[in-house]
This record gives sequence, structure tokens and C-alpha cells, in this order.
Amino acid sequence: MNTPIRPAPIATVFDSDAQRWDAVRHRDPRADGAFFYSVRTTGVYCRPTCAARLARRENVAFHATCADAERAGFRPCKRCRPNEAPLAQRQADAVARACRMIETSDTPPTLDAVANAVGISRYHLHRVFKAITGVTPKAYADAHRANRVRAELPKRATVTDAIYEAGFNSNGRFYERSAQTLGMQPRDYRAGGSGASIRFAVGQCSLGSILVAATERGVCAITLGDDPDALLRDLQDRFPSARLTGGDAPFERWVAKVVGFVEAPRLGLDLPLDVRGTAFQQRVWRALREIPAGSTASYAEIATKLGEPKAVRAVAQACAANALAVAIPCHRVVRKDGALSGYRWGVERKRELLKRELAK
Repeated sequence: MNTPIRPAPIATVFDSDAQRWDAVRHRDPRADGAFFYSVRTTGVYCRPTCAARLARRENVAFHATCADAERAGFRPCKRCRPNEAPLAQRQADAVARACRMIETSDTPPTLDAVANAVGISRYHLHRVFKAITGVTPKAYADAHRANRVRAELPKRATVTDAIYEAGFNSNGRFYERSAQTLGMQPRDYRAGGSGASIRFAVGQCSLGSILVAATERGVCAITLGDDPDALLRDLQDRFPSARLTGGDAPFERWVAKVVGFVEAPRLGLDLPLDVRGTAFQQRVWRALREIPAGSTASYAEIATKLGEPKAVRAVAQACAANALAVAIPCHRVVRKDGALSGYRWGVERKRELLKRELAK
């Protein structure tokens, strides 16, 4: 039995028939759940946002709840289904169920299996899943398996046990992408980075302490803060068994480039990077690196550029997960109104970096 949807508190109050009719005429999404309307000639009642052809005003009445409309003798519209959860909520619920199925399956389920389980077509699931999460179901499954590998490697007796426990059907398929997934050999990751060599240096710049670290693949961390010891502890926590060594002369030149870029961003930064993240995070980070110095983009603009206009929150989360300050310029991303939002290394540092980039 469907439970009637109660009106949710919203900012705009539709307390007159004139305001309600105007909301229906414009299919105002703010009115969804605030009231319902019925059409005398069809005998149905709808949401204010219903996409059906607009009825004549003299045939329309308004109701506070679904129950009120049904007591008046109207039945729910089959198009907008006003007596069910809103479409956005139904889609979000379906995607949430799909995510849980992917996460709890021993091996990644097929798209058809997931679509059947949540009750929508595979095409519709693929489109909605990508719109809400920012990645495809396959990319989500791949990222989840990678996370399971990271979690299982320290706990299992062998690397093979961890690989199979994470849902890989063969060693070969995992080892094909192990360097991209873990950033090092699986046995080294399993030992907390044992055998991995990470060069680092901690120095000072005008924005405070700065740590630069690199693997053999490239710069893997640029972090800013007030306490140099805290920056080093953060690096050690990531790879507790890695071999951390002070940078040599060539590495010191890398550090000098980073510091020089912080002080004068328009000089640019051309260093090899060891970038590790989910498929969607890496897409966001590539987009950030395409924002020219002195320019900004909103989270919504980045999401639209990626072809995922509804993934604004996921873009913000990817910015927050960035471990390469200035090299991946998440400081160039602002809110839609141009205001500065949160920044992993402090909003004041973000403000100063933008100020320097805008300077002649």
C-alpha cells in the first residue's frame, strides 16, 4: 500500500490559489510536495510539476495532501504518480540499491542483473546511475573492488587470497592494473608500502609549511599547513612501512619548482605526477588542470564539462580528496555565486593563491 506523501517544509510558501496556479503553470519544482492539484474533467490529481498538458484553470482545484484529493473523488495521475515518492527520490533509491548490490556481491554483477534487481531497464539504470554518482556502474564496481583489495591486502595471508576475496576472478586481471590501482606492487602495499621509496622534503613558503613527496613515478603529494611535523605524520600514515628518504639535489629542484609556483602561479608547473584516485576523481582532477591560471570555475561548471551536470556534490568531494595542492588546482573551483568555499588547506590560502594568479 502506498503511503501518502506529506508536504515537506520548503522556503517558498504557496498560500494562495493564485500562487499555486502560477506554480502549476511553470511546473515550479519548489512546489513539489507543498500541494497537489486535481482536474475535474479527467478525474485525476497531480503534482504541481506534472508534465501532462496544462488543464484549464476553471477545471483545477487544489489539495493539501493526496488523502484530501482522494477523499474528493480523484485518483492519482499515472504519469507523475503523486502518491509515490518524487521521481528524484525514486531514482536515488534505485541507485542506492544498485550500489549496495554491487558492494555486497562476491563478484561484480552484470548490468542486466543489477537492473532487474532494482526494477528498471539497463539503459535507464546506466543513465541515472551515472547522473547521480558521476561514474558508470562498471566504474563504481571497479573502484569498489580496488578499495576491497586495499582493505584485504594487510589482513590476508597471501596477495592471492586478498585478490580473490576482493572479487577478482584471476590474478592476471588484477595485476594488469595493480600499479594504477595501488601505486606500487601489491606485496609492497600489503606491507604498508614496504619496499617503496618515497622521497620528500618539508620547507617553508609564504603560505606556511609545505611538504613535497614523490615516488619513482612522480610527485605524489603536495601538502600545505602550519605544522611541518603534522605534514610529515600525514605522509607516514599513508605508507607506514615505506622507505621515506630526504630528497637529493635533483629532488630539491622539484621542490624549488613547487615553491616557485606557489609564489608566482603564472610561471606554471611542469612536473611528472603520481596521481591516485577513483576513475571519477581522476576525471575531475584532469578538468581542474585545464583551468587556466587567473581563471575560476564553479563546481557546477566542472560537472557540466564532464557531462555529469547533476554530479556537483561528487565534484566537490573529488576536490576535497586532492592531495596535490597547486599542481591539481582545486583552489580555482568556487561556488556558483563566485564565493569561496571550503579548501583542504584553508580558505585563506585559497584566497591568497587566487589573488596571486590574478595579479599582473
